[in-house]
Amino acid sequence: MRAKQMTAVALGAVLIIICSWLTVPFAVPFTMQTFAVFTVLILLGGKLGTASIGLFVLMGLVGLPVFSGFKGGVGVLLGPTGGYIVGFLFAGLLYMLLEPAADKNKWIKAAVLAGGLALCYAVGTIWFLVVARRGGTDYGTGQVIAICVLPYILPDLAKLWLATFVGGRLKGKIKLP
Repeated sequence: MRAKQMTAVALGAVLIIICSWLTVPFAVPFTMQTFAVFTVLILLGGKLGTASIGLFVLMGLVGLPVFSGFKGGVGVLLGPTGGYIVGFLFAGLLYMLLEPAADKNKWIKAAVLAGGLALCYAVGTIWFLVVARRGGTDYGTGQVIAICVLPYILPDLAKLWLATFVGGRLKGKIKLP
């Protein structure tokens, strides 16, 4: 990886970190990190964008306070909301896989990002359910979806739209590797 690419990956991770700190507390906190993840993927592309997401996750894994609420460490990733953070990696991988189609037009790009969001929800919701059950809470799947997905769909779709708008505007103006 060239120095410019490494810098872009690091700056993408910084954007995700800053946006994860913008938090409204809830069962799964409302943050702007989904906006940042989508924007980074649009600006840097699938490969470098996913590397930024991976760097963000790795920094949190080693204990740096990069996650919502200035938290970090293995405990956060293994906790009930950790699956949503890991789900960002799956969203990045999906975008990387489908990027050639996504680059053809903005509607396909939005659909691919929405698919990444759905994948993130799936990974995070299954993770939440498993962790809750291991902790002795007997949530049903419907209850977990009601707690962890339904309240977030409209805000996340708004963030997806905003990322598509901002990313689309900036992509032509900023020279990235």
